[in-house]
Amino acid sequence: MLILYIDPGTGSMLFAILIGVLGAAGFVFRNVIAKVRFMLTGGKGKKEEMKKQPLVIFSDDKRYWKNFEPVCRELDKRGFDVAYMTASEDDPALNNPYEHIHGEFIGAGNKAFYKLNFLNANVVFATTPGLDVYQWKRSKNVDYYVHIAHMPNDITLYRMFGIDYYDAVLLSGDYQIDQVRKLEELRGLPEKELVKVGLPYMDDMAARLAADTETEDKSVKTVLLAPSWGKSAIFARFGGRIITELLKTDYHIIVRPHPQSVSSEKEMLDKLMKEFPDSDRLEWNYDNDNYNVLKRSDVLISDFSGVLFEFSLVYDKPVIYTNTGFDWAEYDQWWLEDELWTFKTLPSLGAELTEESFEQLASIIDECLNDPKYAQNRQTARDETWANYGHGAEAVADYLINKCEELKNKGSDNKKPDEKEAKNKKFKDKKSKRKEEKK
Repeated sequence: MLILYIDPGTGSMLFAILIGVLGAAGFVFRNVIAKVRFMLTGGKGKKEEMKKQPLVIFSDDKRYWKNFEPVCRELDKRGFDVAYMTASEDDPALNNPYEHIHGEFIGAGNKAFYKLNFLNANVVFATTPGLDVYQWKRSKNVDYYVHIAHMPNDITLYRMFGIDYYDAVLLSGDYQIDQVRKLEELRGLPEKELVKVGLPYMDDMAARLAADTETEDKSVKTVLLAPSWGKSAIFARFGGRIITELLKTDYHIIVRPHPQSVSSEKEMLDKLMKEFPDSDRLEWNYDNDNYNVLKRSDVLISDFSGVLFEFSLVYDKPVIYTNTGFDWAEYDQWWLEDELWTFKTLPSLGAELTEESFEQLASIIDECLNDPKYAQNRQTARDETWANYGHGAEAVADYLINKCEELKNKGSDNKKPDEKEAKNKKFKDKKSKRKEEKK
């Protein structure tokens, strides 16, 4: 049997063509329907057809409800209606308790993107990178796209061009603003609106922890292994060797794979779970909410995942990080000469684990648990990457409501297609030139 393979780039092109064809057909069909409705309703149908939704939140996965809920709660408190569109059929947002947050499952994968590509809204708010890069295209009827980072670290750790076509990006630290501006300059892109709002979901975690009076059993220390995913992550580089070394210690071990690994690296995970099954010494954790597993753990081992900073800065605990020889080829960081804030900051928050030091893992864990210097450095990191501590949701809600009102008052201000195409060509030419310089 012949198996047809289409690479992501070709698939995106074919999808774009399909969207164009369907869009043209849809436009004609909607025009016919609108005319019929106009005749039957005396013009009321046309007005209803043209009505924009003030604010749409899009989430490509249920795990991002923790990022959006604090903002949704604040918007609901102010009586501001939101259409919350999700690509997860079991997203907690669909059963949210907020009167003004209207959850809707819009299908998974390309079905979701098709709906998004024809939205009619003032503002679309998302944490999904890749707008106008692959399947998710800017809708001509959306005035403004706003991105919020979902991790407290470098904005350049997205896959390449992840935030290029957003109109605004909400961030948590000055170093992220510097990174975006440098990318815009290198690629010849117009400046986005950049606003430092903070980290609403980490504010929620901190408040939840402060109110939690339940104590943990500390008779045995717990080590949490929570790698990222991809070819530069712990499991791809070291396989099960790190679990073998952890089981040689006296600690309880929790392994929590990155959610993306479940779909992208299932074969590898299944093999590891078979080799290292659940036992009284080791457990695998896939909870959607990571609050309890982070609270239970005494030290965290990871690579370049944002959970390193959640664990260190919210739970005030030490971390162990690995430098897996990161391959920047697919990431925005490839464009920049500056060292990542993540890699500059991690040595102050915990110890590095190298392949050569695997056999000393037990002593490295002991050092992290007992050395006071790591606790002293955590506040510096908070100051650098956690703006508006405790008030992030308020800052985001203020911004979104004001932006919606501004756009409603002045009307659509989308970029023209020919202007956008010129910008695309300019930054692609710069990319080619930079590649030649790096050779």
